[in-house]
Amino acid sequence: RTWIIKYTKGEGIKTYSPKPEVYIMKSRNVTHDEKVKIVKDCLANGLSYKETAEKYRVPYNNVYSWVQKYKEHGPTGLIDGRGRGKPDSIQTDEERLRTEIEALKARNEYLETENAALKKLDEVERELMSRKCGMKQNTKPLKSFKNKDSK
Repeated sequence: RTWIIKYTKGEGIKTYSPKPEVYIMKSRNVTHDEKVKIVKDCLANGLSYKETAEKYRVPYNNVYSWVQKYKEHGPTGLIDGRGRGKPDSIQTDEERLRTEIEALKARNEYLETENAALKKLDEVERELMSRKCGMKQNTKPLKSFKNKDSK
């Protein structure tokens, strides 16, 4: 209640300094080693995310997310895996199985396509050889090689 009364009167809390620049700061490129250093400094010295963000000139939300990832997965959680998926060391069993299933589906589709292309190539080669030798065809002729006069 006292805070609400002070707020409505226009008084602020004396110890609070918002430092809005930490929240709207533009992100900069930070290496994995720098991330680990920032997180360890934040945890070891008991600094708040805001103080750490100001000290290292990085956005508040980056510090927060790095600390959460570090607490959950350790230093490997801070690896930037954009476009490459999560490292195996931080994947859950379900995620690992889902990734493996997707890879197997893609491999299966590739092999089916390759098999169909090879069958088609074999059929075309057989038909060309039989036309070259003047032999009767043992297989169904391809639609593209049918004589238009025979209709």
